[in-house]
Amino acid sequence: MNKKLENRCSWQEYFMRLCETVAERGTCDRAYVGAIIVNSENRIVSTGYNGSISGDKHCSEVGHEMRDGHCIRTIHAEQNALYYCAKEGISVKDCSIYVTHFPCLNCIKAIIQAGIKHIYYRTGYRIDEYAIKLLQSSNVLYTKL
Repeated sequence: MNKKLENRCSWQEYFMRLCETVAERGTCDRAYVGAIIVNSENRIVSTGYNGSISGDKHCSEVGHEMRDGHCIRTIHAEQNALYYCAKEGISVKDCSIYVTHFPCLNCIKAIIQAGIKHIYYRTGYRIDEYAIKLLQSSNVLYTKL
């Protein structure tokens, strides 16, 4: 067998590595998070990172806008990836999403509603029990890489 192919990374590892690079674009230094939405043919349909809405000042420029322990200036990476698809008319039904951190409850709800069928994540950050129940009842798979 070709030695180069033996060392070839899996699709999951490939997308997670790209996801970590996407996270480097983040503009909120409280957490650098990246997300990539991939279709069933292993094609990237969208990427997103955490940061302010388009045209607004970034946390890195003016500081955090904190409420209840969260920076509300920031749009989550998963939301940015989903919003791009909505804006451009790209279906994410039956897609997978790769995220550097386990999604928050609101992002879980958005992922389920959008029709995404599998979440891959690297870091188990603040995993909400209700989010897990929603994923299970919606038959959305989640895998830690």
